[in-house]
Amino acid sequence: MAQGKKFRKISANVDRKQAYALDAAVKLIKKSSVEAKRKFDETIEIAMNLGIDPKLSDQAVRGMVQLPHGTGKTVRVAVFAKADKADAAKAAGADIVGADDLAEKIMAGFAEFDRVIATPDMMGVVGKLGKVLGPRGLMPNPKLGTVTPNVADAVKAAKAGSIEFRAEKGGIVHAGVGKLSFSEQALVENIRAFVHAIAKARPNGVKGTYINRVSLSSTMGPGVKVDMTTLTEAA
Repeated sequence: MAQGKKFRKISANVDRKQAYALDAAVKLIKKSSVEAKRKFDETIEIAMNLGIDPKLSDQAVRGMVQLPHGTGKTVRVAVFAKADKADAAKAAGADIVGADDLAEKIMAGFAEFDRVIATPDMMGVVGKLGKVLGPRGLMPNPKLGTVTPNVADAVKAAKAGSIEFRAEKGGIVHAGVGKLSFSEQALVENIRAFVHAIAKARPNGVKGTYINRVSLSSTMGPGVKVDMTTLTEAA
């Protein structure tokens, strides 16, 4: 119940009816988390409610965005490649590289990776892992840059903080955009980069308002509504 008391205490700092300017929202979240005396570096999360119907194919919102200051997380990258491409992936920092041997390892239960990248010629092998990688959202996709002959660049981008976004039920997109330990400026710049990517990904089939509501929160903190005008400027 102590956790409940902490949450209620920091929630008192947030006016649920008010939409805060982006920089003020970040400042408030950092202040509230410090007051709660969390013993870990919380993730700062963004949730965006979009005016789309994700069930319609022409209103799907999905893509990849490079956060200028990274996510603060260590990303483990698995790469399907052979010969010189495999060597390039290893040199770029891939955590595990392989071909049929890697596929067999994954089928046997190996799951110590957060991103999967593959060269186009390896998709015949990777395709057999659909039932394993698909539910985890890890299936390589050329539209996301995870099926590419330039595996070295893809590995470096993943390690540097590129994140995937995808609209879920109700048209909600959410993602971690940094850590509490980041400076306010770094968080603001990461959030702006994310909002800009979502704005650019607006489907042609969407009519009317595209971005309805946006809120920020820390892992264990209350949501803070963000003023849409400051996000429009950011995007």
